[in-house]
Amino acid sequence: MNQEQLRRMTHDKGFIAALDQSGGSTPKALKAYGIDESAYNGDEEMFTRVHEMRTRIIKSPSFDKHEILAAILFENTMDRRIDSLFTADFLWNQKGIIPILKVDKGLAEEKDGVQLMKPIPDLDKLLDRANERHIFGTKMRSVIKQANPDGIRAIIDQQFEVGMQIVRKGLVPILEPEVDIHCPDKAMAEEIMLGCMKEHLARLPADAKIMFKVTIPTVDNLYAEIMKDPHVIRVVALSGGYTMDDANEKLARNHGLIASFSRALAQDLRASQSDDDFNVVLKKAVDAIYRASIT
Repeated sequence: MNQEQLRRMTHDKGFIAALDQSGGSTPKALKAYGIDESAYNGDEEMFTRVHEMRTRIIKSPSFDKHEILAAILFENTMDRRIDSLFTADFLWNQKGIIPILKVDKGLAEEKDGVQLMKPIPDLDKLLDRANERHIFGTKMRSVIKQANPDGIRAIIDQQFEVGMQIVRKGLVPILEPEVDIHCPDKAMAEEIMLGCMKEHLARLPADAKIMFKVTIPTVDNLYAEIMKDPHVIRVVALSGGYTMDDANEKLARNHGLIASFSRALAQDLRASQSDDDFNVVLKKAVDAIYRASIT
């Protein structure tokens, strides 16, 4: 593990940019950017277009280490280059931004009010490649849709089980048990989830380091206690379908919680914008998310 990256993630101000749209969400991300499906043919061209979009974001002067701590990458992005460097090396060596890798393979069918992660075949091999590509940590998402104690416990059990596999490879896992913002008993679901998190944290080996990525909670500062746990480097928040303004307003009320936004970061970026316009729009988003993340 890169100790300077660990120090930066633990102590520096900023937020995490989520640039990890995968195969299923990439067409939607490209369309929002102004690139219709008629502009590419097949997955390879699609991933080339989205890498061009991500490269434009990463190389922008508005994508700056003074406000952005880290960026989450899709596996395909990890294996591509920006200029002559692999994406993770460009992020760290040229921008001072920590590279993180999305490792989950999507969601299983809903059961007991939740969607577990699908199995992740050959995870150890993927983690070995991540180490070779100088990745700092990983991210994996599951979703809670109902305040069902059995389903929520299954989610947290799975997240920690896979998380410890990642820890043993020398990487820092971001456990992401998202609570759907439309969950009818969202506050109750978050309270049940927090209880399960605390049970698992109490059993972790002393040297294990993890992060959490959570939906901005209904009850402000709900996660303040686990932020103090010595195993927890950071607790970060997903935008969850909120607009950037709504997400920032809710985030700012939660002290110590920092952003890990995807759609909210890029919602006003367009392929047709000039570089100057693109950089101005991105800077506005980065500044707003940063301000909400340092409360």
